Amino acid sequence: MASLNVGNLGEYLREQRRTAQLSLRQLADAAGVSNPYLSQIERGLRKPSAEVLQQVAKALRISAETLYVRAGILDEKEREELETRAVILADPSISERQKQVLLQIYDSFRKENAADAAAADKDAVPPSS
Repeated sequence: MASLNVGNLGEYLREQRRTAQLSLRQLADAAGVSNPYLSQIERGLRKPSAEVLQQVAKALRISAETLYVRAGILDEKEREELETRAVILADPSISERQKQVLLQIYDSFRKENAADAAAADKDAVPPSS
């Protein structure tokens, strides 16, 4: 897991807030955090918890996982996996049983690909003398 990169996170949050045409106070109110605290996050002075990031993401209508990656809480591969799972689970056109089967297939493909990658890495390492 990467260390927290709060400067990059703060810049990203400010950009997202401005894109959403929200003032700092409006976003703070929508996210349920104080205006000064949100300002400190944007300036890279504070390290927000995952819970605060989730509240801010919801208020901005963006993926919480994206903020977790920006903050160094989650790596990109984990984010992609979580988003894939969320999309499958949120699909109203398939049944709960079908969702579970899709997730099982998805997991089996990921395990198979990880095993293939590990085998390829093992084969690529020259034997030590």
